[in-house]
Amino acid sequence: MAEIGPDNQFGIVPCEQRTAMTGFEFISAVGRGEFPQPPITKLLKLRIETVERGKVAFRGQPSNEMTNPMGTVHGGWYGTILDSAMGCAVMTVLEKNRMYTTLEFKVNLTRALPIGMEALAIGEVMHAGRSTAVANGRLEDLDGRLYAFSTSTCILFDK
Repeated sequence: MAEIGPDNQFGIVPCEQRTAMTGFEFISAVGRGEFPQPPITKLLKLRIETVERGKVAFRGQPSNEMTNPMGTVHGGWYGTILDSAMGCAVMTVLEKNRMYTTLEFKVNLTRALPIGMEALAIGEVMHAGRSTAVANGRLEDLDGRLYAFSTSTCILFDK
């Protein structure tokens, strides 16, 4: 694993190092453990599960720390894991020296995800143009049951 930041497992990969390769090469390297997972994955107990060109899946398991005052998994957890999957999917279609950021995203929750249940957030690119990309996402349990779905628009730009 690359020696990055004070914490080898969870650090920020410098922009110059990240943009020297295609987005697919970079996200694939993160998925293989050659670069650290994004710092937010440690906080929310997420990890990259699979990487394909235009498609990325994160695996997560919400804990008690992810609950709202009613004791159910907070909608922000759903949104964060889906935004991560969709954004990383967009990253996989970018050429060298290109970056993205989420411009907007929407999440629809279809049912409550039980605390402690493993789930997959799958992000897929629907369109990637010169200045924007659109992705969709779904949050499923390991049997494929849908818990949430989402859409995202990302702005694309040069380093």
